[in-house]
Parts: sequence; C-alpha cells; structure tokens
Amino acid sequence: MNHQMHFLGSPGQVADEIRAFDWSATSLGPIEGWPPALLTTLRQVLATRQPMCFWWGDDLLQFHNDAYLPILAERVSSALGQPFREYWSDVWVGVEPFVTRAMAGEGTWMENLPLRILRNGEIQESYWSFSYSPLYDDQGVIAGILNVVTETTNAVLDRRALQEAYQEAQRHLTEREQHEEELKLLNRELAHRMKNTLAMVQSIVTQSLRTATSIPDAAATIGARIQTLAKAQDVLTGMSVTAAEITTIAKVAVAPHVDDARRIEINGPRVFLSAQQALGLSLAIHELATNATKYGALSRPEGRVSIRWDKQADDRFTFDWQETGGPLVTEPTRRGFGSRLTERIVSDLFQGQAGLRFEPTGVAFSLNGKLHSEGDLEH
Repeated sequence: MNHQMHFLGSPGQVADEIRAFDWSATSLGPIEGWPPALLTTLRQVLATRQPMCFWWGDDLLQFHNDAYLPILAERVSSALGQPFREYWSDVWVGVEPFVTRAMAGEGTWMENLPLRILRNGEIQESYWSFSYSPLYDDQGVIAGILNVVTETTNAVLDRRALQEAYQEAQRHLTEREQHEEELKLLNRELAHRMKNTLAMVQSIVTQSLRTATSIPDAAATIGARIQTLAKAQDVLTGMSVTAAEITTIAKVAVAPHVDDARRIEINGPRVFLSAQQALGLSLAIHELATNATKYGALSRPEGRVSIRWDKQADDRFTFDWQETGGPLVTEPTRRGFGSRLTERIVSDLFQGQAGLRFEPTGVAFSLNGKLHSEGDLEH
C-alpha cells in the first residue's frame, strides 16, 4: 500500500465510511487518484481528537474526523463527500464571509458566532468558535478550507442564563432596598401621624371639658368627637397612608346625622386631602352636622344641607357648607370649642381663611385655602 494511502488502515467510524464511500461519483474521483496534499491533510485530520472538518476541491466536498460526529447530530450519516454550500445551506449566509477570506489565503478566527442551524427538523439557535484556514494542493494553489471547531451553544446559553439570574438577583436586591426604604418612610409617617392624632385628641378632651356643663355632657361630646376622628383614620388607612378623597371623608362625617340621603347634597370634584387636612375637615364637618341636628336645618324634616367644594389652579381649595329650611338662626353669644375647631384649626391646616356665618336662612361655613402634601404640614 502506498504510504500516502496509510489512512485507509486507520481505525474509526469515519475512516470506514471513507473507504466505503463511492468517490467515483464525485468531482474528486476514486481515492487512488487523490493528490498527496489531500491525503496528507486527511491523515492529519483523522488522527486528531479535536473536532475538525475540511472541504476540498472545486465543490468543496466535506471530510471530517470522529471527534466531529457529535456536531453533525442527525446529519451524521449523510455529510461525508457533500458540497459545502449546498449541504450547509442553512448556515451558509453566516459563514460565507469566512469561506471567502480563507479561499483568498487569509486565516480567520471567530468566537461564539451565532448561527441558525437546522436540527431535529427545526431551525435552532447555536454558537460556534472556529478557525478557517486555507489548504494548499501539491502545486501550492488553495484547494480547500480547514475548519477547527468547537460548538459553544451550551456555554453561551449557560452564561446568558447566569447573567439573567444575576440581573434578576440584582433586581430583587434593588426592590428589597426600595421596600426597606419605603418601610422606613412609612414608619416615620405613622409616627408623625400618631403624634398629630394624639395632639388632636388631647385638644379635644381639654377643650371639651373646659366648655362642658356637666361630666356626662363632656363624656358624650368627647366620645362623639373621638369616634369621628377614628372613622376619619379608618378612611385614611383604607385609601392611603398620606391622603384621602374628600367625598368619602364628607360622607363618613355626616353619616350619623342623616335620616334621609336626600337631605344632604354633596358635590365637588375628586380631590385628595393630606392626612392632617382630612382629619381636621372631618371634625369640622362633624361639628357642623351635630349643630345642624341639634339646632339647625337637620332638626326639621324640611331642612336641607348643601356641601360643595372646588379645586382651582395652584392647588387652591374652597369648601362651603350651607343650611336651608331650618329654624331662624341667631348668632350664639358664646363660642365653644366646636366653633373654634371649625374656624381656626381648619384655617390653619389649609393655610387660609375659614369662617362661620349665622345667616337668617341657615348656618353657613366657608373655607378658602390650599391643598398640601403631608410633608408640607409637618411642624
């Protein structure tokens, strides 16, 4: 046997396939006529355990070694001796620039090149690190391309999954930090709310005792006012830590005094009050409704109450309470804590003016102030 034909005695699956293949039907012809350069390249490729393939001749017919077989997957029984461009048409667009450079005498190296490859009957994402090198015939003319290759699909996908897991972990850490910061803000807000609420309760108790005519009267007044405060707090808790919608505040404050929903008209745009403004206005509405039930429009079946508000530019806010259909109104000779709460405290909370008017047609209350965030009201 010619020493150049030594590969014919090589062990292995691919060597067996080369010996059994009908090369006479290809542009290379029978093995006995192959040039020494092709035989030498083939012997070297078959002897290495690095996945390799090469393409030779005008048709760039494929050769490969046993280490390359796993890369072929379902092509394993049909790749030998096939023209590069036709057989690998699914990846040709991606590798053609490297083929062109190799056939021009330039070696190339590519790492993790993405290729859409046909596998298991469908086009799949894959990645490859490889070098294309020119192969020369016996006359020194480029006759083929050597491909030393490693599929890196699993490594690339694993690295991508690791990066995504890292980013997800970072996102969770960021969310946790944000959550912890929100909890700190919430705790500060609740502490501030508790301090203000306790101060308001202290003021209610002190002033109610000061103006009460008897202990039972004081107890009833204090209980009613604190209950109103508690209901307003419930509204705030149900809606937001720092804000409450005024419609709900108004309805809750007048609810104990309404025997017929048609007797109280509530109208105004959707407006959110800070916690302190909501508590203060709730108490003011409670005082107005209590007095209207005892002495004013709600003490008679034909009496009516109109509650209206509006919001203008720059967060300007107006609120009006108007009673009609009640008994003749006269201004009281003595102002109690309820009146002071309705006028002075509410005006301070809204940084504006608030006033009661004892008109003959019915008691009226007007507020002209400004809406604020909770932070604007800290002091």
